[in-house]
Amino acid sequence: MSQQDPGPTALTVSDVQQLLKKKDEIEAQIKAYYAVLEDQKGVGMNEPLVDVEGYPRADVDIYQVRTARHNIICLQNDHKALMHQVEQALHQLHAREKEKRERDEAEAQVEARSQSQALPQPFARVNAVTPGSPASISGLQVDDEIVEFGSVNTRNFQSLQNIVTVLQHSEGKPLSVTVIRRGEELHLGLTPRRWSGKGLLGCNILPLQR
Repeated sequence: MSQQDPGPTALTVSDVQQLLKKKDEIEAQIKAYYAVLEDQKGVGMNEPLVDVEGYPRADVDIYQVRTARHNIICLQNDHKALMHQVEQALHQLHAREKEKRERDEAEAQVEARSQSQALPQPFARVNAVTPGSPASISGLQVDDEIVEFGSVNTRNFQSLQNIVTVLQHSEGKPLSVTVIRRGEELHLGLTPRRWSGKGLLGCNILPLQR
């Protein structure tokens, strides 16, 4: 088994092209030998080379016809074997390409899964941010998923009241906020404060149903 393994792995598109080139050469040779038979009074592969009395025909070159017939048979056998080789080679190339594609897809899935597993679970999502607000200045964006808001995280979050409580105790003080944005974990610094708009943040947050 180990002696056969290097075959498929070593096979390349160039190898197949070489086999196809050889096939074309054999077909050209067969065609040339058939032309020889055609020149000999149109003698084919099966016509008799003796006359009715059993003597060698005088109107054809017996040796040339026999040589041409022999070479055609040999070349046709070579052609058949070569076509089998080409078919196997193409199957190997396609199988290897399919295997590579499946392996790449599997690796991509594993990588995506490991990345999603590595990210903490969010508990809320930002669905509106007012320009010029403390939230906007901190870099918070719509569709950011919140995994940590000050002391509130996935493990202790119960309702939006948890965030309101943190805000009331943190006015004018910087808060650490961690969000997931487009599959990446980002850490932002947010300082809740009075501003020209409503509230201390200037954004709307919705709890996630997980």
